[in-house]
Amino acid sequence: MRQIVLDTETTGIDPKEGHRIIEIGCVEVVNRKLTGNHFHVYINPGRQIEQEAIEVHGITNEFLADKPVFKDIAQDFVNFIRGAQLVIHNAPFDVGFMDHEFSMEPSTRTVKTADICTVLDTLVVARQMHPGQKNNLDALCKRYGIDNSHRELHGALLDAEILADVYLLMTGGQTKLRLAGENSDSDTHAQAIRRVQRNGNKLKVINASADELAQHEARLDIVEQSGGKCLWRATGSEE
Repeated sequence: MRQIVLDTETTGIDPKEGHRIIEIGCVEVVNRKLTGNHFHVYINPGRQIEQEAIEVHGITNEFLADKPVFKDIAQDFVNFIRGAQLVIHNAPFDVGFMDHEFSMEPSTRTVKTADICTVLDTLVVARQMHPGQKNNLDALCKRYGIDNSHRELHGALLDAEILADVYLLMTGGQTKLRLAGENSDSDTHAQAIRRVQRNGNKLKVINASADELAQHEARLDIVEQSGGKCLWRATGSEE
């Protein structure tokens, strides 16, 4: 399954007031593995950015003055996301802006995000898993032990990368990108692991309680609802 973890930055909070997208960041995940493939672009919105928005993302009008306008990147963007499942935190915000941008250009006027992609809102998933708690990206990073100390301001590509880590951990475990020829400390550590002797004392088996089994099944339900294949249940059905 191909998923695109996506984030945008904008000139303000409401496209109905004429606000535009100024940055798009996407990272690709295939079969729950980060591929290293991404789409990232800054966009000249043709209008002023609200000061409140600049304080959030730090992108200025001067910085965007020589950047392409949306129509110049629209087709490349559509080609990158077409057919994928978009993974977005608070999806209605980003999708609303995307559909607004598509509607303003002749080449994409007939495009609707829902017609070319499916959408998974990680905010909805987080609220189901952690009801009554804070579920913004910073809170989720803290909850899942993800270091986002380098995130002083919002940025579409940075936030998409962080969200990819959050999503994979939140829905059953993360597979990090490993480049060919790369070594890691974990590989060295793994080679030094001492194996348990076969003639050692018999290990004590503690069976899960009924409540623990119910919690396990509830977690598997969430994995399936997120669009991923639940390998535990698939394995169990074949035995």
